[in-house]
Amino acid sequence: MTADLREARAAPRFLIHDRDTKFTRSFDAVFQAEGTRIIDTPVRAPNANAHAERWVGSVRSECLDWTLVRGRRHLEAVLRTYVGHYNAHRPHRAIGLRPAAGPRDGPHPSAHRGVGIRRRPILGGLINENRVAA
Repeated sequence: MTADLREARAAPRFLIHDRDTKFTRSFDAVFQAEGTRIIDTPVRAPNANAHAERWVGSVRSECLDWTLVRGRRHLEAVLRTYVGHYNAHRPHRAIGLRPAAGPRDGPHPSAHRGVGIRRRPILGGLINENRVAA
């Protein structure tokens, strides 16, 4: 796995995991040899990994549960497309129904009532991105 990351020039700086016994010292040593810092979640802190678990839940329920993945390259392409959609187009309730990477100011989506909307299918129509028609 670390060789694949090295080839992709995406060596992780951190590895965060809980204190489960499946994460042995030898497991950590493989990543530490590559210069990765190992961070254990706090003891008795079930919500310490809540943000990551929420994202995994979103990607599964909105994308992967509805997709027949044909291999590693296909999975990477699907995830790359979904991450682009998630950050640039998907509305997030915590930030006023705006996309995470979108503009923070500007009209609220409800301000476009009565204006034509264009739909752009993503991932073969599994997800749709809607834009105001020019």
